[in-house]
Amino acid sequence: MRVYHERLWVPVSWLLLGLLVVVLLSAELSAGAEILIAGTGLARFAWPIGTGVYVVIIGLFAVLMLNWGRARVEITGTVLTAAGAALPLAAAGEVTALDQRQTRALRGPRADPSAFCLIRPYLREAVYIAVTDRSLGQPYWLVATRHPARLAAAINGSRPAARTGDAAVG
Repeated sequence: MRVYHERLWVPVSWLLLGLLVVVLLSAELSAGAEILIAGTGLARFAWPIGTGVYVVIIGLFAVLMLNWGRARVEITGTVLTAAGAALPLAAAGEVTALDQRQTRALRGPRADPSAFCLIRPYLREAVYIAVTDRSLGQPYWLVATRHPARLAAAINGSRPAARTGDAAVG
């Protein structure tokens, strides 16, 4: 049973602004390539190279945005899954919904390099999950989300069933 699900899509404003920047960069690189080619006697190849520059750079941008946006945060039964990594909720300790300032501190100067972090630059809030099972090798999880209070509540609501071994959460 799925208790919580969120896909961390890239906001449309980031896509539009990024596309504008990528098109301007492609135009600059394409013009530079055409100037270099013009002096070599290969001027008839200028437009395919210019088009290739656009295709490659815009393609790389699209792959980057799709990769960022495919991450999912999900609670199913007794497991929290974030971007493919799984944390048994029986090993979850303190759970805290963080505001922007707290999130910035935990993903910056106060970060532990051995912690699991699923962060995205366009998500400013996160949930802190302490890990009580030291055999997992992670002191905590920091999971970015658009709904930190809802995610924290879902984790706290699913932990009792995880600790008793009951996969059915009500």
